[in-house]
Amino acid sequence: MSYQQYRPSSFQILPPVIKNLLIINAIMLFAQFVLRNTYHMELSELLGLHFFFASGFRPWQLITYMFMHGDIWHLLSNMFALWMFGSTLENYWGAKRFLTFYLITGLGAAFTHYVVVYFQVHPMLEAINAYLNNPDLKTFEAFVQPDHLKIISNAMLSQMNEFAAHYNSLEAQGDKAGMLRASVEFMQNYKADYLNSIPPIVGASGSIFGVLLAFGMLFPNTLLYLYFAIPVKAKYFVIAYGALELYSGLSNNPADNVAHFAHLGGMLFGFILIKYWGHNRTNFY
Repeated sequence: MSYQQYRPSSFQILPPVIKNLLIINAIMLFAQFVLRNTYHMELSELLGLHFFFASGFRPWQLITYMFMHGDIWHLLSNMFALWMFGSTLENYWGAKRFLTFYLITGLGAAFTHYVVVYFQVHPMLEAINAYLNNPDLKTFEAFVQPDHLKIISNAMLSQMNEFAAHYNSLEAQGDKAGMLRASVEFMQNYKADYLNSIPPIVGASGSIFGVLLAFGMLFPNTLLYLYFAIPVKAKYFVIAYGALELYSGLSNNPADNVAHFAHLGGMLFGFILIKYWGHNRTNFY
C-alpha cells in the first residue's frame, strides 16, 4: 500500500495528541508570563535547553524545551503550523506514532543545534583548556587582549575590570606566582561564563519542521496556498523552506536569534524516521 493510496477510516479536525500539545504549550506560556511578572522568575531558564556543558543544563530540559516559547507570536505561529500539518499526520499514523515522531524530531533538533554550537565554540574551549593544562603568563596576557577575549555581558565586563585591578596589583608587587594563580582562576571562571552565555533554546519549532517534512514526503502533491492565494505543492514548499533555513544557518547573522540548525535537525531526523518506518512497515503501531 503506498502512502498516497492510504485513507484514514475517520478524520478528526483536532485529534487528541494535537489537542493536548496545543493546551500544554498554551499553559506553559501563561505560566511563564505569571512567574515573570509576579515573582520575577524566568521559567525558560529552568526549562529551556541549555548547552550540554553549561552549568544550567538539566536532563529534563531535553523534553521541556519543546513546550516553552519566547512570546505569544512564537507560540501562535508554531501551534498553527502544528495543527495545520500535524492533524493530517496524526489521523494518518495514529496518536502513538505521531507523538513518537514529534518527540524524536524535537530531540533530534536539539542534538543537531548543539552539535553545530559545539563546533563553533570548540576553538575557544580548546585554547582555554590548553592554557589550564600548561599555564604561563606570556600566553595569558596574549589571550586577554581586547581583540581576542569575548566580553559577553556587563557582569563579565565588571568581573574583568576587578580582575585587571587585582592582577595589576600583583604585578606591581612582583608576585609572579600570585599572578599565575590568578590567571588560572580567571580562565576557569571565564570558561564557565563563556559556556553559560550560550542562550538556551526554546520552542516546538524543531518538531514542527519535522512535521512539515513528513507532510511533504507523505502528501507531496497536496496544494498549499501561500498568502491564501499562491498555490504550491507541498513537496516544493518543504524543499524551498529547508533551503532557506540552510542558507540562514550558514549566513550566521549575529543579529539572528533563530536556531536554524535546530529546524534542519528536526527535518533530518524526521526524514530518517520516515525512511526507517517505510522499510519496516510491520512495526507500525
